[in-house]
Amino acid sequence: MGQNSCVSFERRTVLRDSLSVAIPVGSYGAAFGAAAVAGGFSVLQACALSLLLFSGASQFAVVGVMAGGGTPLSAIATGALLGIRNGLYGMRMAPILKLSGIRRFLGAQITIDESTGVALSQESRGEDAMRYGFFATGIGVFIFWNLFTFIGALGANSIGDPSSWGLDAAVPAAFLGLVWPRLVNNKTRIAALLSVLLALSLTPFLGAGLPIIATVLIALVIGWKS
Repeated sequence: MGQNSCVSFERRTVLRDSLSVAIPVGSYGAAFGAAAVAGGFSVLQACALSLLLFSGASQFAVVGVMAGGGTPLSAIATGALLGIRNGLYGMRMAPILKLSGIRRFLGAQITIDESTGVALSQESRGEDAMRYGFFATGIGVFIFWNLFTFIGALGANSIGDPSSWGLDAAVPAAFLGLVWPRLVNNKTRIAALLSVLLALSLTPFLGAGLPIIATVLIALVIGWKS
């Protein structure tokens, strides 16, 4: 009885940690839905991006590049570069999750910043808690992100011209919101500043999306120096 109560308490604790991340992050999908419609996407296209791509930064990148007049290829390349980190998360989580078959595919779909972060934060509670935290967070974010994407897209679609409401600024504002909390030390701040300067200097000469792709050079240089 005591052991079951302990396990139940641990699950509730991990679930609380998961929901404290999943709900606010998922609700941010409304910003993506609005930004996608402001960028010329339909409600259906915005919802499809959230369902199939399901990577916030990559989704905003695709919308931003396409809205700026970039080609689908440059939009895909930009989104793919931002999504490389998810592959690294997968390598870290694979020995813990030990998934196979269809479960491995489903696990890959919800391998994001938040599910990985919550899972790793449960390390002191053991691998069972880490797995529970991963799935609870990943599934929670997936549900709320897609729900709020639909709400945001539908809301933006019903108000007419999105630019008249300032929604055309949603993509850069969303990127700033994603990046700002990660500027935690001098290295990340310098990388962000150099990336901005490089992208601005290349914008007059390269097509939409390509200046963003070029900033990966900054990360490579700073990573190699460190």
